[in-house]
Amino acid sequence: MAPNLTFAQPDVTHPGAIKADDVYSAVRKPIAVSGTDILTVRNLSKIFGPKPERAAELVKQGLGRNEIFERTGNMVAVNDVSLNVKAGEIFVVMGLSGSGKSTLVRLLNRLIEPTSGQVILEGRDIAPMSTLELRAVRREKMAMVFQSFALLPNRTVLDNIAYGLEVAGLKKAERYEIALAVLTRVGLGTYEKLLPSELSGGMQQRVGLARALAVNPSVLLMDEAFSALDPLIRFEMQNELLRLQKEEQRTIVFISHDIEEAIKIGGRIGIMKDGCLIQVGTPAELIQSPADAYVRDFFRNVDVSRFLKASSLMTKVNRGLISCDVAMSSERYLNQLIDSGVECGYVCDEAGRYQGCVTPASLHKSGMRPVRDALLRDVNAVSLDADLHELAAIALSQEHDVPVTDTAGRLAGVVSCRTILKQVMERRAA
Repeated sequence: MAPNLTFAQPDVTHPGAIKADDVYSAVRKPIAVSGTDILTVRNLSKIFGPKPERAAELVKQGLGRNEIFERTGNMVAVNDVSLNVKAGEIFVVMGLSGSGKSTLVRLLNRLIEPTSGQVILEGRDIAPMSTLELRAVRREKMAMVFQSFALLPNRTVLDNIAYGLEVAGLKKAERYEIALAVLTRVGLGTYEKLLPSELSGGMQQRVGLARALAVNPSVLLMDEAFSALDPLIRFEMQNELLRLQKEEQRTIVFISHDIEEAIKIGGRIGIMKDGCLIQVGTPAELIQSPADAYVRDFFRNVDVSRFLKASSLMTKVNRGLISCDVAMSSERYLNQLIDSGVECGYVCDEAGRYQGCVTPASLHKSGMRPVRDALLRDVNAVSLDADLHELAAIALSQEHDVPVTDTAGRLAGVVSCRTILKQVMERRAA
């Protein structure tokens, strides 16, 4: 197929995963379309203590949390938080102890009653729901995984996982079939007859995760679910969560106080301070454009280079493709490259797959030979997930900017050497 020549000026596991059986796949309910809002929070607040309306008035006057507590005895735990969670994403809420993150996640399913505001799940506000409706939401729509595992000690692993299905009224054979399939999904398919006390901490947390997954919720809430685990087991559980997320595209709200955990697993992160949501963004957005010193300080002692990806640093290539007949000479395209005012052009086939780049010098040297003979073979492309370390190593080994390709090999954009150098220098200065 004839390649296309694009001229652009860029701006400055978990190994051995076990497949679930057909039973688990069969019981999965349809999920919302990925990328659409599935959970919306509007002006959500929680004030603990007597006469919260007095504290709410002081909040409107601009008083801080500590001053309000001194005057009224009320604690403003969550203050006017608004956010949206998209179907299929892991949304991490993080902050220091006392920032309000754990209160916020409990407001989402009304384990704590809000003082004001709305929580809208799949188009329905849960605030006016009756007790029966709310139970149904917690049972079917919004499952929760706690830090303390919260397993029933006198029940086997399989019975623990099947508990939610039992409450939902499923017959024994059906709920055990589903529970065993989910247990296999989290890598514990041979442990169904053991009691929780016979498992390690990491295994117990896997059982807690499997119990929540068994009811196939629209949104999975995880309140510091891995913080009680040893570092190695915690790392494994993070990888397990990412593996499951990649395969199933669950919608997860994950509470954490660990910035490295947040930027590892979070598609987007909301940072809280004194009950307020300070900033929401992707890890790259928070790293590159922190809202204030509080947000910036979270990353001070973290090597964020591995979290800055090519996908967030690249500039998309000009989509005005120039058809190129491979049988025609490079000389015919040399003037077009010079007229475009760029240092190099990026050659793709008709499907958009990256073939290589050309420069005025390579085209001139190729003369009357085909454009493919003018390609600079030593210009390496990287994937969208390539981090700053990989980008810097490539930028040091070649003269030109770094092309970025997607999983199909299509040209997605280019990361300029200037951008790479700027990010490296900023990391060293920090």
